[in-house]
Amino acid sequence: MPTAAAAILAVLCGLATPAVAQTVADFYKGRQIKFVVGTASGQDYDLWARLIGRHITRHIPGQPTLIVENMPGAGHIIATNHLYNVAARDGSVIGMVSRNMTDAAVMGLSNVRYDPGRFNWLGSPEVNHRVMFVSTASGFRSVSDLFERELIVGAPGGVQGVTAAPLLLKNLLGLKLKIVQGYRSPGDVVLAVTRGEVGGFVNSIGGPVGARRQWVETGQMRVLFNMEPEAVPWLDAPTIFDFLKTEEQRQVLIFFAGGTRLGRPVMAPPSVPADRVEALRRAFDSTMQDAAFLKEAEAMGFEVTPQTGEAIAALVAGALATPKDIAKLAERATQAE
Repeated sequence: MPTAAAAILAVLCGLATPAVAQTVADFYKGRQIKFVVGTASGQDYDLWARLIGRHITRHIPGQPTLIVENMPGAGHIIATNHLYNVAARDGSVIGMVSRNMTDAAVMGLSNVRYDPGRFNWLGSPEVNHRVMFVSTASGFRSVSDLFERELIVGAPGGVQGVTAAPLLLKNLLGLKLKIVQGYRSPGDVVLAVTRGEVGGFVNSIGGPVGARRQWVETGQMRVLFNMEPEAVPWLDAPTIFDFLKTEEQRQVLIFFAGGTRLGRPVMAPPSVPADRVEALRRAFDSTMQDAAFLKEAEAMGFEVTPQTGEAIAALVAGALATPKDIAKLAERATQAE
């Protein structure tokens, strides 16, 4: 039988033994990651998230499994609020939400319950260009036409760019747009154009090999302009910046164009341990170079032009530094009448 002194010594020795820290691989082994997406199934963000989800777990230490959870509503704000306020902060939850969520926070929209600067940004699989599409049957051939006669434009509603952009073009620049909101998704707006219900819409076009390029190549639609400061050479269309009349207009549109550069941002909630954030960022980077991922992306018509989590975080920080008067003007200009 051990003596009392021996028992006490054993306890003290146990207390003196340093605890072995849990490694990233230990944490993720046998675990399931939840990938929250701010749209319904089948939309662009969802397709990108599921594509990434099918490959990223091979590059995360411990090789966890992954499920995608769709959380549509309020133009991605419901999902973004959830990721900030409700989701676990241990690295077991990541998300993909609209590039416009940072703009919504900067403009101080009432239903925003998050600080974009506190998210742990993991990266983006693409860089987009936001453009004005018009049906070739609409008869609109140039930007000047939009200053002379009314174009009926479709939009889903909410704060996502496909709705905010035409409102901005109408209210800030004076384009003659009649904006019809209430479509369930951007895809439904495209169907509305093919049915002749509306004449155009604003959306991202992706890269020169992207699926939406086919809308133009088949003659179904025409791109009138892009909304970044520089024209996109392969689009064969001007930038809307060529038609601005004031410095104020230019500053607001530069702010708005900044969101486009975020692509399809992927993030983790705030306060995730730094070693897990680092592992997730490097796993994202590796996925973007993964041969199987790239082959599947090409088959889906997706052009992969990745950005790192550090680059996305820098873009977000730049947006958060927008002068308050410019952000306020942008907010007013994206409000429906």
